[in-house]
Amino acid sequence: MQEFLARLWRGLVAHVDTPLLLITLMLMAAGLPTVYSATYDANSHLLPQMLNMAIGLCAMWAVAQLPPQKLMRFGVPLYLVGVVLLILVFFFGIKVNGARRWLSLGFTRIQPAELLKIAVPLMLAWYFHKHEAVLKFRHYIVASLLLLVPFALIAKQPDLGTAILVGAAGFYVIFFAGLSWRVIVGLVAVAGAAAPFVWTMLHDYQRKRILTLIDPTTDPLGSGYHIIQSTIAIGSGGKLGKGWLEGTQTHLEFIPERHTDFILAVFSEERGLLGNSILLLLYLLLIGRGLLIAGKASTLFGRVLAGSVTLSFFTYVFVNMGMVSGILPVVGVPLPFMSYGGTALVTLSVGIGMLMSINTHRMLVRP
Repeated sequence: MQEFLARLWRGLVAHVDTPLLLITLMLMAAGLPTVYSATYDANSHLLPQMLNMAIGLCAMWAVAQLPPQKLMRFGVPLYLVGVVLLILVFFFGIKVNGARRWLSLGFTRIQPAELLKIAVPLMLAWYFHKHEAVLKFRHYIVASLLLLVPFALIAKQPDLGTAILVGAAGFYVIFFAGLSWRVIVGLVAVAGAAAPFVWTMLHDYQRKRILTLIDPTTDPLGSGYHIIQSTIAIGSGGKLGKGWLEGTQTHLEFIPERHTDFILAVFSEERGLLGNSILLLLYLLLIGRGLLIAGKASTLFGRVLAGSVTLSFFTYVFVNMGMVSGILPVVGVPLPFMSYGGTALVTLSVGIGMLMSINTHRMLVRP
């Protein structure tokens, strides 16, 4: 019996990367009491978030069991399904607060854009792996078009935060596949030249967010409110924080979206500079571990996918911390494994599972 249990345990943990799992669990352990603190005096989201985390961990384990060559097979169908669902959103989507992002299935709602966070890097990694032996400039053009389609559809909803994350994930795949620095510099120059045109295409609230970033006090009760209140909360935490459940900005409800996009402000007020330093260290360890896995990958597919997933985590953290601290415009980007929410948490957990799969299945990946 003991030998059977030992074999069962070895089978369960065979494709689990211990450092990645420990870092993820520590981030979840930091996020759970923060979500509780942000919502306990209203309608606590503790139990739903615990369920979200359990589902996320199960999804992580399940994906880690799949060898990379099986993961590769999901790229094309997931991408096609995701794009079709994005198109359906325009015709049948549910409109909330001026944005049409959700599809109703009767018993629940889904946000198709979340699927593309996984589908786009999988699709592009499969594409570059398929053409690895004959990669030419035209392949990068095709990959860019494959990325542009979902990016444009998501930005049109409008959902700038998710569009940025999907666009970044796809760009990282193209970059790790060997895109020339000269092309990147050229693209940056073109983007700079196109900035005035892009500005005219932004919605009024998006332009206001950018202008408010320069001086939030120009609209302290409107578009500047989020930034002003979150920076006050961060600063009031001091070196060691006010303590759990003791945050005044949080419990007097000055911080908007305090359990989702602005959960870092709650954490900073209660844990202070010390807590933020530990949190930042955990994210750096997560990103470092992911890049190490990407560097050790034995195939192009594994390398570009692991690199894209890892730098996507960096993008999540950088954009969220940047907007909460007032150095980036406010967009809807959660803080990984800290913010409340099921869809994003499961998507992030799937990303960790992909890294585990690439790291623990050391074999030749065939198309």
